Amino acid sequence: MKRVLPVVALSALGLITVWRYEPSADTSSAATEAVAPSPAPSSSSSSSSSGFPSADPSASSGTATKVVAGSTVATEKGDVQVEVTFEGDKIASVRMLVQPNHPQTTAAVPVLIEETLAAQSADIDTVSGATITSDGYRESLQAAIDSKGA
Repeated sequence: MKRVLPVVALSALGLITVWRYEPSADTSSAATEAVAPSPAPSSSSSSSSSGFPSADPSASSGTATKVVAGSTVATEKGDVQVEVTFEGDKIASVRMLVQPNHPQTTAAVPVLIEETLAAQSADIDTVSGATITSDGYRESLQAAIDSKGA
C-alpha cells in the first residue's frame, strides 16, 4: 500500500508532461536546403562583345537551368513538397518547400537530398525513422522530375 501513492503520483506527472508536450514551431529552411557546389569557372568561358563573361548560364555551359516544384503530398505527419533545380538533365539541387514539423523529418531531409543528388532520380532509400516523410518526399520528387520533362 505504501508504493501505490508514489506510483500513482509519478504516473500522473508523466501523463501530464506528455499531454502538455508541444513541438517547437521553428521550421528554418537553412537546415533543409541542399546547396549544390557551384561549377568551377573554365578558362574558355564565352564572352560577350563587351569582353565580359555572359550572364546567361546556358550560354557558357550549353545547358539550361530549370527549377521545378513537385506536387504537395499530404502525409500523416504533414504536407511534403520539394523544389528541384535541374541543369540540363542533371539534378543540381533539391530544396524542401513544405515539410512536417517533426524531429525525424528535420534529421531525414539532408539524407534524402544527398541520396537524390547521388542517384539523380527518385529511386532512393527510405530513411529509418522517417518512413512517412521519405515516401512523401519521393512522391513529390518524382512529380517534379516528371513535370520537368513536360
